[in-house]
Amino acid sequence: MSARSVAIGLALTVSFLGAACSSTRTVPAADSHGAADHPAPTAASAVGTPDDRGLPPDAAGAPARLASSPRHSEWAMIRTGDGDSLRVWVVYPEKSTKAPVVLVVHEIFGLSSWIRGVADQLAADGFIAIAPDLLTMKNLPSGPDSIVAPLAQTAIRTLDPAWVQRQLSAAAQYGMSLPAAEKRYGIVGFCWGGSASFAHAVYSPRLGASVVYYGGSPKTSDLGSVRAPVLGLYGGNDQRVNATIAPADSALRALGRTYVPTIYPGAGHGFLRQQAGMDGANMAATRAAWPATIAWFKKYLGS
Repeated sequence: MSARSVAIGLALTVSFLGAACSSTRTVPAADSHGAADHPAPTAASAVGTPDDRGLPPDAAGAPARLASSPRHSEWAMIRTGDGDSLRVWVVYPEKSTKAPVVLVVHEIFGLSSWIRGVADQLAADGFIAIAPDLLTMKNLPSGPDSIVAPLAQTAIRTLDPAWVQRQLSAAAQYGMSLPAAEKRYGIVGFCWGGSASFAHAVYSPRLGASVVYYGGSPKTSDLGSVRAPVLGLYGGNDQRVNATIAPADSALRALGRTYVPTIYPGAGHGFLRQQAGMDGANMAATRAAWPATIAWFKKYLGS
């Protein structure tokens, strides 16, 4: 890999909370998602996983994919105001022209190797991927995903939704300030991060496109400020989340907004991370959902 993991103490520190990315809008509460919906990564999950280089890796395949990636990646630390700092993982596409930015919002397990693998695939597909560590200020210990995940699940439930949205806006502003970046950005999130990415469409007037992977929808009363087109991708065996789809669909249709939900039969919650699960249904969902994700971003952000 040509990536250079830059020590955080030497990482670029930038302050970006300008008015262009700030907002006083009501921020929907993020759905924390229970551990029963999304079991924590374990060493046993590293057995028998698919590897399709046109798709993101699953959780078990992410470390090997990252190790073999030809794309430049790096850590950066940005200042986000009020004494807060945000660590971000940045991956650049291999192209000669500027690229739009896509934020990658992690699950309840924090900024795992799997999320970094998803960011790497977004860069392979032509975008500058920015994966913010929204638990930066919680000072979690470093270590393998299986050790950090339980601590992250506890810490993430203490985050204030409005604070989360300010951090995402700061990460977007940082990304768009990079010399290689276009001044356009989208967002994609998974599980807890999927809810946060839908909420970001409520919060940010500058957002160009949102993709929600199996995250709960905001309250219908919050949806009036949505301007960005939203793509929702859901597993059929995930009724707790899927029960929030119809109210959001009806409300956004009435408002004349673009919301396209797709439910993949037989797939479970977290299907992109657990591609080998559900007797092939998770893999089928992955093979349909990822091309839809890239097409959505190319349509609304360019490439």
